Amino acid sequence: MATRTTRKKVKSKAKGMRKKRTGGKAARKKTGTSRKKATKKTAIRAPRRSTANKAKPPRPAGKSRPIGARVPTATKPLPSRPATPISLEQRIGVVTHYYSHLSVVAIQLEPGATLRVGDVIHIWGHTSDFTQKVESLEVNHAPVAEVGPKDDFGLKVIAHAREHDVVFKVRS
Repeated sequence: MATRTTRKKVKSKAKGMRKKRTGGKAARKKTGTSRKKATKKTAIRAPRRSTANKAKPPRPAGKSRPIGARVPTATKPLPSRPATPISLEQRIGVVTHYYSHLSVVAIQLEPGATLRVGDVIHIWGHTSDFTQKVESLEVNHAPVAEVGPKDDFGLKVIAHAREHDVVFKVRS
């Protein structure tokens, strides 16, 4: 006689401990395959403008262009160099940092260049273009009258400057 072993059915605890959803029908999860079909989006077109009332300039004879062809437009010229001639200015350095809360720039001078209190400088960059007289120069928080190319110095400025702006000395 053969004995048959029977297994006990294991009940999962998760089934009895499920949280009930609140909110009625809207919160219930939909089951089944009934889903809304995706609607096809159509492109929105701008209304056509009437050209009946507009006067068109006469076109020269033999000069026609295909419909929908683009007409070349004039472009803006690139910003030019400073208004002052180059002969009146000498490049002496580049702005390495701008401290906005103090309105102070740190400048790295080029070899052979010096800067003194009382000189007139011109700072020119992508968005900055101003001329001012040097009122104060500081090296390590100490005021000095003249700086050379190996000095790390700060200079109080009257307008906003950015890194990589070019510094010119205006000759008088």
